[in-house]
Amino acid sequence: MYAFRVHLPDDIRRAIDDLVAAARTSFGDTLRSVILYGSAAEGRLRATSDVNLLFILKTFDARVDAFREPFRFAQAAVNVTAMFVLEEELNEAFQAFAQKFADIERRHAVLHGDDLVANITIPRAALVRRLQQVLLNLTLRLRGTYVEVSLREEQCAIAVAESAAPLRTSAASILELEGRGTLAPKEALETLVRELDDDDRFDELLPHISEARERRILPAGRAAEFLFATLELARALHERSQRLTA
Repeated sequence: MYAFRVHLPDDIRRAIDDLVAAARTSFGDTLRSVILYGSAAEGRLRATSDVNLLFILKTFDARVDAFREPFRFAQAAVNVTAMFVLEEELNEAFQAFAQKFADIERRHAVLHGDDLVANITIPRAALVRRLQQVLLNLTLRLRGTYVEVSLREEQCAIAVAESAAPLRTSAASILELEGRGTLAPKEALETLVRELDDDDRFDELLPHISEARERRILPAGRAAEFLFATLELARALHERSQRLTA
């Protein structure tokens, strides 16, 4: 078995142990790597967080059928989500999903096999382009969401919670592309908010993004206000990302 480099609750550790063992049995020598990424790999897993896994395979064939039931169990037990990528697809995936794989490179732990994402080479242009796409898509989606759900506070909290990950990983990418080093996504967003917040638009927002992510709640009577502020933050990050091509 492998040794975790990060702390995880015992139930999640056991579930992942069992799932990796099932993958090894099911896929055999076609399984090249299993990688834990995201908040779990940072040691910052919350009760509402997904446990993100990347399975890198030589082939994806009928052997996957034996893996379906163990995966369904882990999904139900500890919110496992997974990507299944062929080794030969990695370079194309790095470019097509540049921001996601840049975040995986920053925050990952190898659970089985080789570390096939340790030395990812993503062209700067591809990362900038994908970053801008993610932020523009988030901005447009949040505008629609505001119109649709802002009268329902519980739905506002869900929308803000679901925005936390793309906002944070985008902030980390912006700082890295600006040549300012690598920060954990949460700290990266805090850094950019301090720089963007000349008029105190986001002064109260960050703790409530965390609150929504962890507890799916926002202060009563102010949920729509914080959803709108989240939309404005996404737009501000998109504007900041556009300077990267200047």
